[in-house]
This record gives sequence, structure tokens and C-alpha cells, in this order.
Amino acid sequence: MAAVDVIVDNLVTLWRIPSIRQNFHWIFLLISVVGSVLKELELVPQTYFSSTRNALNVYFVKVSWGWTLLLLTPFLLLSNSSFSRSVSFLSRRLLSLAVATAVWYAFTETFFYIEDATGSCYETDALDVVNKEFVSKASCRRAGFLWDGYDISGHSFILAYSALFIVEETAPMASLRTAKLSALPRMVLNLLYVALNLIVIVWVWMFACTSVYFHDPSHKLLGTICGLIAWYLTYRVWYLKPFSPGLPPQRQPKERKQHA
Repeated sequence: MAAVDVIVDNLVTLWRIPSIRQNFHWIFLLISVVGSVLKELELVPQTYFSSTRNALNVYFVKVSWGWTLLLLTPFLLLSNSSFSRSVSFLSRRLLSLAVATAVWYAFTETFFYIEDATGSCYETDALDVVNKEFVSKASCRRAGFLWDGYDISGHSFILAYSALFIVEETAPMASLRTAKLSALPRMVLNLLYVALNLIVIVWVWMFACTSVYFHDPSHKLLGTICGLIAWYLTYRVWYLKPFSPGLPPQRQPKERKQHA
């Protein structure tokens, strides 16, 4: 596992660079703007990733929140228990997962509502014949027709928000590199940390693909901005307050025997 240790050390060093950590959120806005311009100018050739059937989209992006929770939940439990085994402390840290899930659900449901409220059902791709019998996207598409409404990019939102969420919650790893952990917990923690960083890379890559291949510019920009706002209001505003899940711990963890 020496190779994994080296990878973890390099990743921790990377995320401790102030210019990267403090400006990571801006990369999504930049990609969204540049990608939208490239799409409108048709400067990016069609590739494997311009199809919605590509493997990363089908097996990862479409269930992106599931992947985020699957990897982040055990990481939070294991990493935060190294700082404190207090039930209240661990419950507050796990509450951040519940808050993030609620944010994800609220935004995506709002996007669906807006698309339904602003759309109409068309019988052809030319959008020239309206079928007024169907008043929702679901019923329209079940009938084999096309629904056209204001479709805020859920992909842009969830990929940006998930990546920022993971980066925030994996920050304690910088302190845990020098903590006295037994071999098995450290190995599991290292593997989870590497997997979470790989997921962040996938989310950023698929966010870029969404920007250059899909959606209208305003749909992508608004979805991206919603993701950034959701992250900012939690980790830069609410989590600084006393009555909140609080920020992830980033001090030197106490010895395990003090919490046994």
C-alpha cells in the first residue's frame, strides 16, 4: 500500500495549496462560460462523450448523488471519529450529508417544476404543433411527444455542487496524515480518499462535457450558479454559525485513547 500512501500525500499537498483550494469553485463558472461559447460556435468536434450513452454518463452522472453518498458516508464516519467519538459530534458531521441531500432534492425538484410550468407539449421536433392535452413533461413524453420548457441544467448543478461538497468534507485528511491510526483504518481511509478524489475528477470532466455538448448557455450558467450558491450558503455562511452541522474539523486529532 506504499503507492497509495504516496498518492494520498500528493493529493493532500495539492489541496493544501491556497490558490487551488480557495479558487476551486471558480473553475466551474469558467468552464461553463467557455464551454457554452465553444458549443455555440460549434468549435468542439463530436466525440464519445457527446453522446448521452457514454459509460460515465450512464453509470456515474445519472446516479452521481448516490456515488457521492456511497463514498463520503464511510469517509466521514471514519475520519471524524479520529477527532472525537462523541455521539453529538459525529451526528452533527453526518447531518451535513442530510443537509446536502435536502439541498440536492430541493433544487432538482425546483428545476423540474420550472420546466413543467414554462413548457408545452409538441407533436414534432419542429415545435410547430402544440398538443394541449398533456400539461406535464412526464405525461407528454409517455405519449411519445416532445416537451419544451425552460430546462435548467441539473447536470451542471449536481456535478458542481457534488465536487465542492466532497472537497469540503475531505479537508480533514490533511490533519489525519500524522494521526496515530491503526493499519486497517488508515488503509480504508486512504482508499476512500483516493476514490473520492477520482470521483471529483470525473465530476469536473463530465461538467466540462456538459458545457461543450449539451443545453442552452443560460440553462448551464443558471444550473452552475445554483450549485455555487448552495455550496456558499452552507459552507461559507450557515456552517460558520453555532446552530449548524459546523465545518469539517481540520485541527490535529487527539490520541485515540483519549476518546476510548
